Amino acid sequence: MGMKNIVIERIEQTPVEKRETEMVERKGLGHPDSVADGIAEAISRELCREYLKRYGVILHHNTDQVEVVGGEAEPRFGGGEVLRPVLIFISGRATYKVGNDIIPIHDIAINAAKEYLRRNFRNLDAEHHVEYISRIGQGSVDLRRVFEEKEKEYPRANDTSFGVGFAPFTDTERIVLETERYILTELYKEYKEIGEDVKVMGVRNKDIIHVTIAQAFVSKYVPDPDHYINIKEEIREKIADRLSKLTDREVRVYINTADDPARDIYYITVTGLSMEAGDDGSVGRGNRVNGLITPYRPMSMEAAAGKNPVNHVGKLYNILSFKIAERIYESLGGDVEEVYVRIVSQIGRPINDPLTANVQLLMSKNKEIPDNYIEEIRGIVEDMLDNINKLTTDLINGKVRVF
Repeated sequence: MGMKNIVIERIEQTPVEKRETEMVERKGLGHPDSVADGIAEAISRELCREYLKRYGVILHHNTDQVEVVGGEAEPRFGGGEVLRPVLIFISGRATYKVGNDIIPIHDIAINAAKEYLRRNFRNLDAEHHVEYISRIGQGSVDLRRVFEEKEKEYPRANDTSFGVGFAPFTDTERIVLETERYILTELYKEYKEIGEDVKVMGVRNKDIIHVTIAQAFVSKYVPDPDHYINIKEEIREKIADRLSKLTDREVRVYINTADDPARDIYYITVTGLSMEAGDDGSVGRGNRVNGLITPYRPMSMEAAAGKNPVNHVGKLYNILSFKIAERIYESLGGDVEEVYVRIVSQIGRPINDPLTANVQLLMSKNKEIPDNYIEEIRGIVEDMLDNINKLTTDLINGKVRVF
């Protein structure tokens, strides 16, 4: 390829880590918006596998339109039941016909959704607590086109859109991510009372980080309010202890601050998920591809989950921007405080050749960018763009976070 259009510039601003306040949010795995993201991505992955098995190439699809419509449930201490199932409404587009071949896209989609729910949510019955409707729009393609696609080294961008990433994470960002990871791996094994619907909000005021957690508990494992209050406090202490090891700042942890024992209000659910009772979710309304919602950073509004991993730049460029930013930061180390990367495509251009890739560096002590850094950054950006096809493979294999 010829020289790519890469613009490298120095910016001056107060690094987020040194500002007075910061806010960071994560909608956890069982949050309705994350459930929609997870299902959308699972469907895309299954379609990719089916297309590859049949034709050796991934056909056009975008399944980034999944709605989670909340059900109705009646949790009570020691029990409870789901009264009306959650509805998973799947739309988007997929190639269902190649020549005279018909691909059962609706079956693939519904099975992928069920399997995702089964694998991730231990108290949800994916058959009985949920109903599924697939209205994926159907596209067709002739065999000749399939072979033409195979021949191209780099697919062409199917949209004009941008991706944005940054590095490194601040303390608050790392803490918010770690909070959910710790709850849903280590504490999850220890406490059967823990549901997967977790939401974490980190707010830093100067040097105090306040971490507010909404944590669903599973009613059948919580016999009475006393048990609930004790478990909640045990978990809170363990989280506070875990987080204090990640930063020199003071961390204060709060769980389920809307609880009101005097009025008998506690966050208990039958399934561990708030979508059982009227909480709805949509793809792309939650975390960005780095797993966080970060109002103090530039963000793209693209919904990455469910977009095809071959040429949908709204997905690929967002993920790639973070990977490039991380690599530049690791490579240049101490001189650089923050790296921001933005890549914009132009519909029809090869995906490894964006219209512009912009790298912004916040240099420590406001130094100029040395020439050798510019060469190195250009090399990193070109290399990662030229290896963008590997990202497709990693996405199909579920190795890349998209929410």
